[in-house]
Amino acid sequence: MERLANDDRVADIVKAGKLRIGIGIGAPPIAIKDSTTGELRGPSIDLGRALAERIGVEAVFIEYPRPGAVVDGVRSNAWDVAFLAYDPSRTELVDYAPAHIQSDFTYLVPAGSTLKKAADADQSGIRIAVPRNDGSDLLLARILKHAQLVRAESQAEALEFVRKGQADARAAPRPTLFPDLAKLPGSRLLDDGFGAMTFAPMVPKGQSGRLAYVAEFVEDAKASGLVGRAIEAAHLHGVSVAPASK
Repeated sequence: MERLANDDRVADIVKAGKLRIGIGIGAPPIAIKDSTTGELRGPSIDLGRALAERIGVEAVFIEYPRPGAVVDGVRSNAWDVAFLAYDPSRTELVDYAPAHIQSDFTYLVPAGSTLKKAADADQSGIRIAVPRNDGSDLLLARILKHAQLVRAESQAEALEFVRKGQADARAAPRPTLFPDLAKLPGSRLLDDGFGAMTFAPMVPKGQSGRLAYVAEFVEDAKASGLVGRAIEAAHLHGVSVAPASK
């Protein structure tokens, strides 16, 4: 992508010489970390590097143990831009640019589960594992009437709750759950979901110039095929490029 030289909207980032990108580990539509090499990969890594290159600065990734924890970094001014699932509750602290990826939320259930549809999960006695403050946690906290949320501190721990029988289902974006099928033999994903979802870049509240710059970047990234290539490189299932913003 062509660099927009001397753009006042990102003058502070140019002066700092680096773009700090908040990254929540464990969700494939955002980023995963190789346990052996420590390498970060995923759409947010590809887009973060492309955005830094467009500005003309170094990309520096600020890591968090789960996507929902990224928002905590706003209070300490820990990052300049981040990529996360959209949720209206987060707009008290951040502003979102247009979405770059779209998918849905659904459930992974273990072998022998009687749950067939997403609506079946909202029953008394059903325990649903979610990573704390992630998009699935925030949405289900608003819509569930009977089931109980069991909050984990990472994506991996949420799966372990199901493996150990401490939860009856694991909720997450569909592409996040696909890799877990191989980790929990006999498990399956429900065909339907409990909510549509998008992933989008976000900046701390009050950074209107930076937000406009990032919004232009993400629209260019969708139009140029960058987002589509990032999806393909991450081997994501159940996701697509979000439509152009109107």
